[in-house]
Amino acid sequence: MNAETITAAGELLIGVLVLTGASLSALGAFGLVRLPDVYLRSHAATKSATLGVLLVLAGAFLYFWLYLEHASAKLILGIVFVFMTAPVAGHLNGRAAHRTGVSLWEKSVRDDLKQTVKPGREGMNGPQGESSGD
Repeated sequence: MNAETITAAGELLIGVLVLTGASLSALGAFGLVRLPDVYLRSHAATKSATLGVLLVLAGAFLYFWLYLEHASAKLILGIVFVFMTAPVAGHLNGRAAHRTGVSLWEKSVRDDLKQTVKPGREGMNGPQGESSGD
């Protein structure tokens, strides 16, 4: 393989990664607008945006590594932190919505948190949201 072939393959790989990541992020934005309830919207935003950002950052990392001969530790840390924090934040947003009593879409089939999470403020400040020390 000569240098031109490697350069062309690198450009193609970087282009595919960035284009796929941007497309997934746009699909997530479309899901935020079109989906009917907070739980489905959170799912769309978390899954597609996380994968979209990871692919764009991976493309940027490959660009710096292959063409500028610089391995960016900041991009690696960005990939790791987005991969770790975005799904957890999406889960916590959904759990907080369920805990505060946001209803599911009327065509939802199942509520997995119904048995484990009681809606309202029970357990935070005593029964029925009353403060325990006042």
